[in-house]
Formats: sequence, C-alpha cells, structure tokens
Amino acid sequence: MTEPRRERSTEAFFGRRNGKTLRPLQRSIRDELLPQLKLDLTAPAPDDLRSLFAAEVDLVRMEIGFGGGEHLLHEAARHPKSGFIGIEPFVNSMAKLIVDLHENPLNNIRLYDDDATQVLDWLPDASLDGIDLFYPDPWPKKKHWKRRFVSQKNLDRFARVLKSGARFRFASDIDTYVNWTLQHCHEHDEFDWQAHTAGDWHTPYEAWPGTRYEQKAHREGRVGAYLMFLRR
Repeated sequence: MTEPRRERSTEAFFGRRNGKTLRPLQRSIRDELLPQLKLDLTAPAPDDLRSLFAAEVDLVRMEIGFGGGEHLLHEAARHPKSGFIGIEPFVNSMAKLIVDLHENPLNNIRLYDDDATQVLDWLPDASLDGIDLFYPDPWPKKKHWKRRFVSQKNLDRFARVLKSGARFRFASDIDTYVNWTLQHCHEHDEFDWQAHTAGDWHTPYEAWPGTRYEQKAHREGRVGAYLMFLRR
C-alpha cells in the first residue's frame, strides 16, 4: 500500500517523502506510536515546553531532519533530563526511529513528520535550549539554493525561539553549504560562530555518535565540518 500523498508546505526544504514501502510490522508500529508522540500544532504551544514530555526534563532541544535517528536517540539516552523534539519528513526515516523507540522506549522525545518551519512558528519565544541541523540536503544547483534550510528567514526563526546563549549546531560534508551557512550566520545579528582554529570545526561535537549519512560521505572521500553558533 502506497503512503498517501500529502500537500507540501510552500516552505518545504526537503525532497521526496517516501522511499521503499514500509514492512507491515514497521507500518503497524509507526501507526500506533506516531500519534502518541507527534506534536499537535492545532493546539496552542504550552508556555513551558517541558510539559510536552512524559519525562521530567530541565530543558528542551530540537533536531531538524534527524535521518536515521542515530544522533537523536544517542543524545536522548545520554541526557534523560533533556527533552528532544525530533523533526523528520521522510517516512522511512521516521518509521525507523519509531521502531527503535518501540524496542528501547525513551520518554523524553516528541516528534513531527512535516516541515520544521511549522514547528518553529508554533513554538513560544525563547523556548529552546538548542537546535541541531546535521547533514541537511545541500540543494547544490543554484536554482535550488532557495530551498536550503539555512536562510536569513529561518535564522530569524531560530533567533526567536532560542534562548540567549543557546546553541545552533550545523554539520555538513558539502563545502559550499558550510560556506553558505558561515556567511548567513555572519550576516545575522544574533549568532556568534564559536571557533578559533580550523580544528574547532573539523572536530566532531562532544560524544558525537556519527550518522549513516556521515559514514557514506567518508566512504566517498568527503569530510564533515561541525559548526557551532551561540544565540546572543
């Protein structure tokens, strides 16, 4: 059975939604658990995002486009007192993560399976303690650059929802997108790049578990850059 075709937001920054047809067990687990974990954007966002989680958490972070979920699950297990909002529109990636959560439950994760800008616009001001954007689609053709997630408009969104001193972390193996992100953050008034030497951005983040996409990039001879910016 084919996944239903959904209407695309005018600000969608992702490509295809579906890959291989989900196995019956994957679909069953996804259909059971996603409604329980998915953010309801039709209701107003709570003033305190910590109330979104079954676990008692002290702070809330977001990961946009979590792919196979390697980093999201790693961080959520490593920081049980932090809440994590994971966003991933690709059906197969979301199903993989949910099956992993079914096998190893974590009560500090909430999910959303569509455009991240919808969640960013729903969140209250200064409500997040961090945003991670790792290996996003680089949209390498110039005519598609407007679909890159890093833009002045989205940095404005980040600046609104991030607390002062919170981190925006960006990783990519595509040099042009790394330079693009550095330029856009440099031109934005609210973000300071945290690097003093080249080693600072060639070194993965603390306790970095790696991702499947990153492993693929390394096999193809591409090296990742790991940028970190602080919200002023």
